[in-house]
Amino acid sequence: MSRRFLLLIIAATLYFSSCGEKQENRQAEKHQPKAKPVVVASKPKVVANSVCIAAVGDIMLGTSYPDNRTLPPDSAKSSFKNVLDELKNADITFGNLEGTLLDTGAPAYFKLHQLQPAFLFRMPVSYGAVIKQAGFNVLSLANNHSNDFDQKGRVSTMKVLDSLGIQYGGLNSKPSAIFKINGITYGFCAFAPNGQTLPLLNLKKSAAIIQQLKQQCDIVIVSFHGGGEGAAYEHIPCTYEKFITENRGDVHAFAHNAIDAGADIILGNGPHVCRAMELYKNRLIAYSLGNFCTYRCVSVAGICGMAPVLKVYLNKKGEFLNGRIISNMQSHNNGLMPDSLNRVANHIKMLTATDFEQPGLNITDDGTILPVKY
Repeated sequence: MSRRFLLLIIAATLYFSSCGEKQENRQAEKHQPKAKPVVVASKPKVVANSVCIAAVGDIMLGTSYPDNRTLPPDSAKSSFKNVLDELKNADITFGNLEGTLLDTGAPAYFKLHQLQPAFLFRMPVSYGAVIKQAGFNVLSLANNHSNDFDQKGRVSTMKVLDSLGIQYGGLNSKPSAIFKINGITYGFCAFAPNGQTLPLLNLKKSAAIIQQLKQQCDIVIVSFHGGGEGAAYEHIPCTYEKFITENRGDVHAFAHNAIDAGADIILGNGPHVCRAMELYKNRLIAYSLGNFCTYRCVSVAGICGMAPVLKVYLNKKGEFLNGRIISNMQSHNNGLMPDSLNRVANHIKMLTATDFEQPGLNITDDGTILPVKY
């Protein structure tokens, strides 16, 4: 065997040995577990001097239009009976009022050409007291049904809420509210891509509104009504969404822009299904809380029947401390019922893990929400 040939064999042996070692290292790196997020807190707890916010999605207690056949048989009085303890045990109890509080009146002319009569929402004025008695003290009017009955509907709704002492915002005629509870000054505003509402699609204008509120308030709560509707729209695309022919906004960009402008918590609604949650700059974003109490007027089949109560604790700077997703299910026959299987919490947990690589949150099987760092 020549010396040159022997050297070639030795070189080849060393090369393939090196390749094998590199391959083993790559395999070891591949199977090495990634760094897991570190949970900051061990369990949800009430922190001294914290603020508690209970938040839900869409509230629409039937409609008297075109007749009274789609109204609850007991004048809506038992609508919230199974969740009253959670709703009342909070500093702020928030929901999206999907419709108007109005006894009589014709729909807005342009709505007659857009929607079937079954989707024109006119709740009797007396139902405002039911909502108040359930503990709600802050409501969003920024949605695609607040203008179903034109100016008459909007004016009547505002008059009812004013008489009950319920804070609200989201309309061009009433964009925001500033109020004080237990020594904390709160600001609230809401946005939607619909006529007569604060503009979800104009990020510069929405940021200016939020900045102005933050200058006057300790904690700013922002709601938005955006994204597509129905089971096909439970994921967050992080781009503009279109539903039918409408631009429903880029809710991810809106939420981050709102927090950059001074918002302390973002409460989303509109898709009629739950969506993921995210922690951004120590501020919580709930991208959609789905349907909550919508008597026989929208589909509550499957995931559309998920009706969470989100309980959140913030410090006085508005930073997220911890929270809990309280699972409820809604059906046309039984109304709002507790979900002992925690299906809602686990579904939101799945959506959060799917839509965000690092959401900043750990959601446990029982619905506990804790901040994490990576």
